Amino acid sequence: MRARLEEAILGTVGARRDMVRRSRERSPLGPHENVRWRKSLTHWRPSTERPDKTKEEVEQEVLVEGNLVTEANLVVLDTLEIIAQTLPLAEARDSLLGALLRVLLHSMACAPSALYLQHSLATQRALVAKFPELLFEEDAELGAELCLRLLRLCGSHVATIRAHASASLYLLMRQGYETAHSFARVKLQVTLSLSTLVGTSRSLSEEHLRRSLRTLLTYAHDDPELHHSPFPEQVQDLVFNLHMILTDTVKMKEHQEDPEMLIDLMYRIAKGYQNSPDLRLTWLQSMAQTHAARGGHAESAQCLVHGAALVAEYLSLLEDRRHLPVGCVSFQNISSNVLEESAVADDVVTPGEEGVCSGQLFTEQGLVGLLQQAADAFTAAGLYEAVNEVYKLLIPIHEANRDHTRLATLHGQLQDAFARLAQPEFVYKEPSLTKLPEIAHRLEEFYAQRFGDDVVEIIKDSNPVDKAKLEPSKAYIQVTYVEPYLEAYELRERVTDFERSYGLRRFLFCTPLTPGGRAHGELHEQLKRKTLLTTAHAFPYIKTRINVVHKEEIILTPIEVAIEDMQKKTQELAFATRQDPADPKMLQMVLQGCVGTTVNQGPLEVAQVFLAEIPQDPKLYRHHNKLRLCFKDFTKRCEDALRKNKALIGPDQREYHRELERNYQRLREALQPLLNRRAPPLPPPTVIP
Repeated sequence: MRARLEEAILGTVGARRDMVRRSRERSPLGPHENVRWRKSLTHWRPSTERPDKTKEEVEQEVLVEGNLVTEANLVVLDTLEIIAQTLPLAEARDSLLGALLRVLLHSMACAPSALYLQHSLATQRALVAKFPELLFEEDAELGAELCLRLLRLCGSHVATIRAHASASLYLLMRQGYETAHSFARVKLQVTLSLSTLVGTSRSLSEEHLRRSLRTLLTYAHDDPELHHSPFPEQVQDLVFNLHMILTDTVKMKEHQEDPEMLIDLMYRIAKGYQNSPDLRLTWLQSMAQTHAARGGHAESAQCLVHGAALVAEYLSLLEDRRHLPVGCVSFQNISSNVLEESAVADDVVTPGEEGVCSGQLFTEQGLVGLLQQAADAFTAAGLYEAVNEVYKLLIPIHEANRDHTRLATLHGQLQDAFARLAQPEFVYKEPSLTKLPEIAHRLEEFYAQRFGDDVVEIIKDSNPVDKAKLEPSKAYIQVTYVEPYLEAYELRERVTDFERSYGLRRFLFCTPLTPGGRAHGELHEQLKRKTLLTTAHAFPYIKTRINVVHKEEIILTPIEVAIEDMQKKTQELAFATRQDPADPKMLQMVLQGCVGTTVNQGPLEVAQVFLAEIPQDPKLYRHHNKLRLCFKDFTKRCEDALRKNKALIGPDQREYHRELERNYQRLREALQPLLNRRAPPLPPPTVIP
């Protein structure tokens, strides 16, 4: 035994090795079996909890466990207080104090018992009174987190917790005022914290929080030491601002099931804080979270880009660093809307003032975090071109910091993004593809629940509405779909699908009509109304619906309608012919619609109506010639499509192809005399002496 003890002490035979040796000696498989245990030899014991426990027994066990948890937390709290008492003697006082407060704040966020919260809040008040410089001169983030915890507890359903939390919050403000004769930082942190709670918490009790705010007013009014100072008035102003935020909270809860209205309200609140960068950034983050929760990753990314642009704008005012973006102007390639974050107004606050732009996000590291979140959101939305633009701002920052690990990760993510862009089958079709009836049904169902089924009525066409004919007691909703509208020069510049579906402000929808009032008629009387809408901001934006600021209507004559229809058919033919990989079914379907003999109001009938005779009005000569050129381009595309189809078909479709060729020859022969008929040139302009 002595020898074995010496071996264990000297380390020649470890305790673990000795335990394994003894377990093998007792093993039923023999001493040479190299296993610790076998499932087949283990006697599994059933749970000790009896399924037939009475309600009283269950309640007793819960009570005992709750008391044990509270006792354990109180032991931790006692330990923290012992450390706090010895802090002045410790060498690493500052780091220990910060760690101490972080542990305390974490314990307050873990849903402990009411008893523990009372004691922990008392400890917190003692720490703030003993070490005020920690919160008011050094670590601003700890103060912000403390304000958030206290405000959350001020909305507790337990009156005792609310009383202690209100006392802690008031003493925090009082201590801040006495330390710097102004509690601007605490005031800003409290406002930011409440804005964060309003934007993210769904269980916030507005009624209980208002009671706690009234308690703050009572403390300030009855405080004899500061009765003649500006402090009570400043507390009153703060409480008034907090009440306004809570009023917005009530409105947000009312529109919780109406995402567009909710985002509009959050947008209005954020816009109201245009001259308070900290608060605006808080609401932009809340909007980003709301969008992301509903699958609106593109809008979430826009909110984060606006936030990053706001941070960059104020960082550029503090210090000129070559590797950082030069304000929000550097973000224009991502979105033209970010110029809203420009700090050019006369009443813009100055960063570096007491409490202003002092949060962790208004740093270089905060800017990097916002940009990375924006890139991740763009990736989730499938907008990989925007990811590249975000990384153009991120890469110089990491290069200046020599962060090669992060640079390697960024370039790897860029490679993935460009690889996805190179896949021709991945276009922006799958994400967020919503049909018009789905939106109309959602709006109708939502407003019918609020106002009644017999009150809400959907207008299912896009014709102009005569409001004088509507019933005042009903709510009408008119819904139609729009397409992006780009001028010819924009189409030349915007080549890719991304460029033609990103940064859009002009949209188009068309309505067929006739002089007699019917929607559809004969070719010679068919008109078309084109409605152009211009929005206040470019899509995508930080909210999902944007106001229309300009509306323009254009009425096309019948021959102009015919020109547009022929141009559309020609484009469909060209697309089906050039498609790679080829789609024979699509190509044959388009060909059949163009050269089929049974097509009503097809190309031949269009030509016979508008090209059979030279128009008498010289103003129509230009349209006549343009339609004739459209038909020449159309016949050339038909030939290309037939040639492509012949190369794709198998033996079983040769007869069908020959029938298409015969139909095309008949169409071409019928069009030949009509296309050779040219309108005379326009007369020279009359010169007035």
